Amino acid sequence: MPVTIRRATIDDIICMQNANLHNLPENYMLKYYMYHVLSWPEASFVATTTDVNEPGLEDLTLEDGAGKQIKLNSNYVAPGEKLVGYVLTKMNDDPDQQNEAPNGHITSLSVMRTYRRMGIAEKLMRQALFALREVYQADYVSLHVRQSNRAALHLYRDTLEFEVLTVEKSYYQDGEDAYAMKKVLKLDELHPKNFAHPKSSTERPEDDLESDLLEDVAV
Repeated sequence: MPVTIRRATIDDIICMQNANLHNLPENYMLKYYMYHVLSWPEASFVATTTDVNEPGLEDLTLEDGAGKQIKLNSNYVAPGEKLVGYVLTKMNDDPDQQNEAPNGHITSLSVMRTYRRMGIAEKLMRQALFALREVYQADYVSLHVRQSNRAALHLYRDTLEFEVLTVEKSYYQDGEDAYAMKKVLKLDELHPKNFAHPKSSTERPEDDLESDLLEDVAV
């Protein structure tokens, strides 16, 4: 079934939070999604598809006594449109780093389990990276990823060519360490036209799942 990648809107945030809660241990309050989408409206993206067994409007919403629509099914943005992934992105707004070059940060990336291994995460990321550079003039983008998340590490390091900077000890609440990663953004390299025809598997580096990601990094 076709998957559409589009900019995230306020109407998507309940579904984005639902995808986050289903897939990731790092969760955020609804207002945090709203803050991203309202502050940087062209930086975050969602992946949606049409479900064969799509529910009708009566199965998605309920009208309360004040005439407001209450969402009943948090998988669906609207009748026929199911959210299957998102990337939540922002520009660095840390007041202690105001003297640094403009830079972005990947807050969260999630794809529903039944839609993985379809290249959706890569497409979401490429759209976000291009938007950060083209719209917000970010010089680079950063992110953190769990040391144990080999699939994400392969995507960021091998496919998207992020650089591993260092290990941040006990970065996550459960005590797991994180790789701090960075990618310099160059507009001509990020343009969507460069990825209209996916590379064959023989042209892409493969993660052997054993190499030390920091073997060339001074920690």
